[in-house]
Amino acid sequence: MEIPFVKLHGNGNDFILIDEYAGEKIPDDMKGHFAAVYCDRKFGIGGDGVLFLLKSDDGIRMRLFQPDESEAEMCGNGIRCLAKYAFDAGYVKSPCTIQTLAGPVMVRMEYDEDGDFMAEVEMTPPIYESPGIPAKGKGDFHEIINGYEVFAVNTGVPHAVIFVRDLDTLDLIKMAPPIRHSQFFPSGANVNFVEITGENSIQIRTFERGVEAETLSCGTGATASAAIAYRLSKTGPVVEVETIGGPLTITIKDGAFMKGPADTVFTGTLHLDG
Repeated sequence: MEIPFVKLHGNGNDFILIDEYAGEKIPDDMKGHFAAVYCDRKFGIGGDGVLFLLKSDDGIRMRLFQPDESEAEMCGNGIRCLAKYAFDAGYVKSPCTIQTLAGPVMVRMEYDEDGDFMAEVEMTPPIYESPGIPAKGKGDFHEIINGYEVFAVNTGVPHAVIFVRDLDTLDLIKMAPPIRHSQFFPSGANVNFVEITGENSIQIRTFERGVEAETLSCGTGATASAAIAYRLSKTGPVVEVETIGGPLTITIKDGAFMKGPADTVFTGTLHLDG
């Protein structure tokens, strides 16, 4: 059995995309295992997750399975990648609505004068109340976990946000897991370490739940970090977020909006037995 795939990335956050617009290619009960096998960077294609593009009643739908076989509710970089593929394939025009487990997401996209693809995503509105994150407690989440002052917000998925003075000196792989697995987060949480770099700019590093490692960029993490920074009056409502993989512009006003690129890396065909 032959299965075409496309490899894309948004600021270095990379994905395998399987087009199921015309019909199922990977059975639902195998999608998680498929992601675990083919996200492996030594024995598979390599990626931070597998995007499945499906047809919906009013457009298209995105499902994202991660290397630990879990399904994520939403992914900011992933949805830009899926939007680029769908736009290039002629499945959608700009603007369009993409269905996710976190709800419908509006995307506006275009190619700029240099031929680069850019998309602005109307993210799911940030949820600051602890029960909606979900996190233990009432009101805005603010706790000391493993010695760190931790804030939290849901921007499609739960995110912990920690402000630090110097990102470069952090041992993120050691510091993030105790927070990611903290009892305060019943569903776990992505963990973002944030350095304020200017009046309206921040730099972040993100440990992603499901990938269980640091990724080069995280769209929902950038949104979460900007949202908390603005809520705490550390920045204005328009925040330039620098990730390891590149910049994103986050606007926290009348909702939350993320603007950034997506790139197609290569296409290929998987040859599966059976």
